[in-house]
Amino acid sequence: MESKTVELKTPAAPEFARSVRMLAANLAVVCGLSIDDVEDVRMAAEEGFVYASATEQESVGIRFDINEDRIEMVFTLGAQANVEDAYEDGSFGYAQLILGAVTDEFSIDDEASTLTVVKTRGVSA
Repeated sequence: MESKTVELKTPAAPEFARSVRMLAANLAVVCGLSIDDVEDVRMAAEEGFVYASATEQESVGIRFDINEDRIEMVFTLGAQANVEDAYEDGSFGYAQLILGAVTDEFSIDDEASTLTVVKTRGVSA
């Protein structure tokens, strides 16, 4: 399977978390991830969306880059100051704990104001 990109933009509201989670799970199946990995992707998608929604923005953009054994989710974040504050005040701590447990890698890019999470088939988190 060649690499494909799917993009979603949704209001930054809790009631849309389910839609993000379900799309992420569907795309993880397309990538050939195991049932356990699909569940990890669902959790990571929801946690990423909830965190992104809390960064004081009206909508969240999510880009899913997929190929035959990997899914990468990139969430837009609100104002850069909010991202920096989250590290300083520890509010990103819970998200870090969850994302660290269910993904192979995750990072925040302060300059681009994005949160990136990655899950690869056959790699233990």
